[in-house]
Amino acid sequence: MSDESATDGDAVREMHADDDPYVLQGPQPHAFWAESVAEKILDRDPEEPIVIKGGISPSGVPHLGNMNEIVRGYFVAEALRSRGYEVRQVFTADDRDPLRKLPRKLADLDGNIVELGDVNAGALGRNLGKPYTEIPDPFECCDSYGEHFSNLIERSAELLGIPVEMVSNTELYEDGEFEDLTRYLLDNQEQAREVLSHYQDKVDEEYVPFNPICEECGKITETVTEANIDEGTVEYVCTDMEAGDQTIEGCGHEGTATFREGKLPWRFEWPGQWQVLGVDHEPFGKDHAEGSWPSGSDVARNVLDIEPPVPMAYEWFTLDGEAFSSSSGHVVMVQDVLEMIEPEVLRYFFTKDPSKARDFSVEHFDYLVDDFDAFERTYYGEDRDADAETTDADEKAADIAAAAYPPTIRPTLAARFDADGEPLSAPDAKSVPATDDDRRAQLDALADDEFGERVRLPYTFAAVLGMTDDPDLREEIARREGHVPDDAPEWVTEFALSRVVRAREWARRTQNEFDYELKRAEMPAVELDAETEAALDDLADFVADHDEPDEIQGEIYETAKRHDIDIGDFFSVGYRLFFDDEEGPKLGPFLAKLDEEFVLARLRRES
Repeated sequence: MSDESATDGDAVREMHADDDPYVLQGPQPHAFWAESVAEKILDRDPEEPIVIKGGISPSGVPHLGNMNEIVRGYFVAEALRSRGYEVRQVFTADDRDPLRKLPRKLADLDGNIVELGDVNAGALGRNLGKPYTEIPDPFECCDSYGEHFSNLIERSAELLGIPVEMVSNTELYEDGEFEDLTRYLLDNQEQAREVLSHYQDKVDEEYVPFNPICEECGKITETVTEANIDEGTVEYVCTDMEAGDQTIEGCGHEGTATFREGKLPWRFEWPGQWQVLGVDHEPFGKDHAEGSWPSGSDVARNVLDIEPPVPMAYEWFTLDGEAFSSSSGHVVMVQDVLEMIEPEVLRYFFTKDPSKARDFSVEHFDYLVDDFDAFERTYYGEDRDADAETTDADEKAADIAAAAYPPTIRPTLAARFDADGEPLSAPDAKSVPATDDDRRAQLDALADDEFGERVRLPYTFAAVLGMTDDPDLREEIARREGHVPDDAPEWVTEFALSRVVRAREWARRTQNEFDYELKRAEMPAVELDAETEAALDDLADFVADHDEPDEIQGEIYETAKRHDIDIGDFFSVGYRLFFDDEEGPKLGPFLAKLDEEFVLARLRRES
């Protein structure tokens, strides 16, 4: 959303009861939040297509946090589609906003993040205060800065198989879509000022709700001296713009601009988008819930005389414990994430309750993947113990899975199965949108039937397999450990082993305990005395009967002590046997994750 969303004053007007953005607080009619939001939308008896909107000012790297509105909106859209409604999901690029500061990090269209110094930063600096769509693309691959970063957002949605219609604010203005709205606001300036004055201290009797683009320097100015409503123009002076802790100087030009040659201030533009696009629902972050939503809903009802969309405030999530920051580069993009986990796992993350703050931890992707695998097993009833008593928590988990799993898995199935329902041996895409009713029904049938045969390798086991580059050996170990059945169809085997590549990339990027080369093909040459050999045999006997990581780690110490071997030397022997190196991951937990047959053979020095 726009950079202009900060609150200058405190709202003192009471919000309409239907505009409370915290719609997910308190008892809900459905276990899955998206179903509850869909019901609130339908309570208003909307016309079709039902419009769900998100939006962002394309000011820099579109990180995973920016995907909240797209993916949260997707699940609400899917809940409505499952009820038979036509849905249009749009995402506005607020690309007529001015560039207010230089970002420290940028990203090319492949998602590679670069320093500002790696592009033509001077060109950006000379364009502060201009709309994003009037600034040259620093990568010289798109028509403008705004288009470049809008394309990145669109690509992120495509990678997740979410059918979003991108809408350029600049194009809306140029096509005259905001023209009648601008004329109405200027014709009702007193009412517009009165409402906005409750939310912004700078609103006075000279405030005009329109910001022209200077014809001389191309910057946006806030100083309108006269509005010619019948002529559809304003007179202006290009004055300085305050942008945070800096001032963007205006050129002083006095000129005339049409209603298409400027933009509305954000607090009028946002409700203007609702009117122009016919928006029925919009999710947004807690910052907007406390900032521009109260003024936006007030403007909608008491200036524009329209009903604002059904809101839904969501909590921001952090990245490895810290806030996302495009300017500092503390970001992760969809492209990056999908190199490490499956798209359905990432979509699953967004099925979690939006009203609760969460951390998106790349370091601990194994926890997220394990959580998804359990969610998927719940859908298929694979963890259900027929003899165990079903708890309320079990029932709620089953209800959530029944509602959330189909939209989570549909784009994956659409990418992996053709129109005849046959599995593709080499899918071209990770995800494919599925909005056609017949295709959705086919994919849901596949989920409930053939796809139930799928195999998910445990993520850390997949990371272990990634420590060898031999694909045949990976499959052999997976079969030997009982993860892939001997009679599994070819697509099941391929699907199971596809996780290995992602888990290997996760290990490499996080430099964790699996980021080593495991010497499986042949045993490293290690000189051992008789006492060390005896100690290794004892440790092998213990590992044969125990699989708890902490137990194995403790036994390594105890075995070394019993055989009067220096503990550090004994660990070094272990690292040499498995990695042909002097160091490695915490040995006990690591051995517990390896396939037992290999561990025993190596400890016993067998080929």
